[in-house]
Amino acid sequence: MSHEDFAIVLDFLPYGYPLEGRRMPLAQAIGVKGLTLLQLVPRRGETFEAGEKVYIGDGKRDKVQYILGRCPREKLTESAKAQLGDFVEKAVLEDEERFVKFFNKAQAINTRLHQFELLPGLGKKHTKMILEAREEKDFESFEDIRNRVANMPAPEKVVSKRIMEELMEIQRHNLFVI
Repeated sequence: MSHEDFAIVLDFLPYGYPLEGRRMPLAQAIGVKGLTLLQLVPRRGETFEAGEKVYIGDGKRDKVQYILGRCPREKLTESAKAQLGDFVEKAVLEDEERFVKFFNKAQAINTRLHQFELLPGLGKKHTKMILEAREEKDFESFEDIRNRVANMPAPEKVVSKRIMEELMEIQRHNLFVI
């Protein structure tokens, strides 16, 4: 697991999970780099706002007492799920370089399946066209991908959808979520 320094709060449960014995405050969050769902315990007297960026790295943390661990996807609140969708779309656009690099470097998983085919809406034809286009020259942006690959769905949306799939359901192969 890559080391996370920051997380974005998806939801704050001041009394913890309903129907669970412990009533300790808890935040559901997502790591900024590894896109890992986390449960954070605030310092005494601290609260979190949805969408707030908090420091969770080594050293003194101002608002987070400790990281309880990964947040099981089945425990995500409805409001955390809504925040998650917004966060993922924003994160993909903000870190465009990382995801364009994926289009430039993606490999075959085995002889019958390429990483591109795991992206929603992309099949063998798109995979072939993407591979041909990147052989000529590496992609420079999402716009470049759209312009050079015929009938390509919006790459940022395709990547966002795949990240959401990886966060919400167990996948055989994860492309983006650690």
